[in-house]
Amino acid sequence: MDHITTAGTAAPAPKTRWYRQLYFWVLTAILFGILLGWLAPSAGIAMEPIGTTFVNSMKMLIGPIVFLTIVGGIASVADLKKVGMTGLKALTYFQVGTIFAMIFGLVAINIFRLGEGVNADASTIKTSESAAKLIDAGQHQEWWQFLTHIIPNSIVGPFVEGDILQIIFIAVVFGIALNAMGKVGAPVLDGVQRLTGVMFKILSFIMKAAPLGAFGAMAFAVGKYGVASLTSMGGLIALFYVTSILFVVVVLGAVMAFLKLNIFTMIRHLKEEYMLILGTSTAEPALPGLMRKLEHAGVKKETVGLVVPTGYSFNLDGAAIYLSLAALYIAQATNTDLTIGQQLGLLAVMLLTSKGAAGVAGGGFIALTATLTTIGTIPAAGIMLIFGIDKFMSECRALVNFTGNAVATLFIAWWDRTLDADRARRVFAGETVEPMPSEDPIHLDEVTDIDDDLAEYGHHAPKEIHAKNDGNADDAGRHSQGRTPAYSETV
Repeated sequence: MDHITTAGTAAPAPKTRWYRQLYFWVLTAILFGILLGWLAPSAGIAMEPIGTTFVNSMKMLIGPIVFLTIVGGIASVADLKKVGMTGLKALTYFQVGTIFAMIFGLVAINIFRLGEGVNADASTIKTSESAAKLIDAGQHQEWWQFLTHIIPNSIVGPFVEGDILQIIFIAVVFGIALNAMGKVGAPVLDGVQRLTGVMFKILSFIMKAAPLGAFGAMAFAVGKYGVASLTSMGGLIALFYVTSILFVVVVLGAVMAFLKLNIFTMIRHLKEEYMLILGTSTAEPALPGLMRKLEHAGVKKETVGLVVPTGYSFNLDGAAIYLSLAALYIAQATNTDLTIGQQLGLLAVMLLTSKGAAGVAGGGFIALTATLTTIGTIPAAGIMLIFGIDKFMSECRALVNFTGNAVATLFIAWWDRTLDADRARRVFAGETVEPMPSEDPIHLDEVTDIDDDLAEYGHHAPKEIHAKNDGNADDAGRHSQGRTPAYSETV
């Protein structure tokens, strides 16, 4: 197997104090948000603008970062066939992973059958205005629309609407064209790489406000929905969480074990991103950090740039578990008997409808409604039975989706014979390693550390100190510009 060579061992850098790390402050903000929403619901609801503003500011950067990363990755490779093969391998893995996730959900709800005894009459279920819009969108959602939806009406539109699938399509076409230009396109590629650094620098500014965003989002969620929904349907919520945890530990853990990696050390390495997802209930703000950390862990830049953004639309393990659990729960609650064959047919339909709602607001409910409408045996109005608790399951969906995409990227890199498993193992264990040759000048800790002056991996040391410690002329030149390798120098 071809491996990326890991540089020599460097002296360990001093760690940032725990109270200066991003994940600590995000977790603290989440706890304060829960308390405010619980003790003063009206004040918690008033915090909504804080959470939405932060999430919107993060989403503002997702499109440009995805576009620039994919373009830079594709345009810089020598063999475009490898890019195409990586994409096919990724889509294959995504489908297999989705099937396993859905099977986990089907097995869990068939064993515990939490919907039995509800005896809901679909004809008498009242539908709220917000839910009615999602139901209507789902009923008009065709399984094949995700194919036609990928091609945008304009180049600018996807960036305005934040449609990741369409942005990926534009980026792939642009990257291939830029690659085909050869030397003529070199200045454009250089500009793309520089712009990528600028985008991540802007991201590092916005990440300073992550605790405030998590506080606002959590305070609003608890204040608006309260804890009544948790107690009234706690069984279904608990089953979803337990099933998701088992899927991560058993299925994704097995994939990591196959790669000779430990899923728990990977999760610990991504703790800042997990805290961010937990606070905002969406995995999108954590996408840039995941890409940076996987690249530093030994996955090629072009693989990360192609697999991670695509996985955010096609590899939704958490959403797959949710869909299968919710569909069978509604069937049981409305006394709709489904044979094993019908349940497998339901799974086959969900494989398509879940892709049709990728990247759409309320996509989970749209996909669920589209599935129920396509099957025709389960009343679509039954989604109101779980509408009230959806918010309390969204965090878990996002966390599982995020974990699934991290594991998928590592597996695709191994499949391409480009994964440095030893480097990944050391990085996940918290060891200090040299930066990858292709890493951009804006480093990981600038994205996830809240204190630039005490950065965890020490690339903010004074220039003269770096110059003394480094005998390499090339590195010294880099230091003279104020840039030094992340993870490798001592402050």
